[in-house]
Amino acid sequence: MDHSLRDILSDLDPAEGETRDPVRSAQANMRRPLPKRFYKTVETGEREGAHCVLLDGRAVKTPGKNTLSLATPEAAALIAAEFEGQGEEIDPAAMPCYRLANTAADGVSTDMQAVLEDVLRYCGTDLLFYRAEGPDGLIENQRRHWDPVVDWAETLTGARFHLAEGVIHVTQPRETVAAIGVHLKTVDDPLVLAAIHSMTTLTGSALLALAVWKGELNAADAWDAAHVDEDWNIAQWGEDAEAKDRRIRRRAEMDAADRLIKALEK
Repeated sequence: MDHSLRDILSDLDPAEGETRDPVRSAQANMRRPLPKRFYKTVETGEREGAHCVLLDGRAVKTPGKNTLSLATPEAAALIAAEFEGQGEEIDPAAMPCYRLANTAADGVSTDMQAVLEDVLRYCGTDLLFYRAEGPDGLIENQRRHWDPVVDWAETLTGARFHLAEGVIHVTQPRETVAAIGVHLKTVDDPLVLAAIHSMTTLTGSALLALAVWKGELNAADAWDAAHVDEDWNIAQWGEDAEAKDRRIRRRAEMDAADRLIKALEK
């Protein structure tokens, strides 16, 4: 299952009787086309104790009609910069921080437990647990990028992870996944959790997202670790132009999530 924040824009509403995913719900609202640039000035300010982005003096609202409120002025400044950078039309693809903040406000905040559980599901099939059987160069690259993160996570949680060769599923002990959950449950800002979720789905690894959140790994190194296999294949066969463009867009989303986490910790 890939309930990634980046893909939800293309998802339809759930069928009758299905449970609504709060992340899907929030980004479904963002399928509406945004208008042409309608503002002249972009500022940040405070409204009811929270930091906001002001367009011509009016606070930005989310697609769900909530005032977009940020915990720190630094986080508000990131989103303000995206609005300032727009041309005659507002391009949401060029506003990853704003889109992620909308998701947090309209979706994640309504059911943080569901989003936390989605991150934990990745722990059961984390990218870092599945190792190549060959060739030797790829095996070594995986070890170099992945083993330090696995070792760090085991030290952090006091748990042990089971690794596998190839694609055969390996089940992680329930207590191991629960140990990761203990740390995630300390997140009380929906935007931080949305950023962790985004990094998890972008990399296919809850451990890499956890390491970036905790400051053990920078976003660039986490991105490289997530693409060890892909980079190996590119070195052997070359890179498709469409795949390259998609990777650039995904990298921008990864960097936005990282910037927001850092801004919220100021």
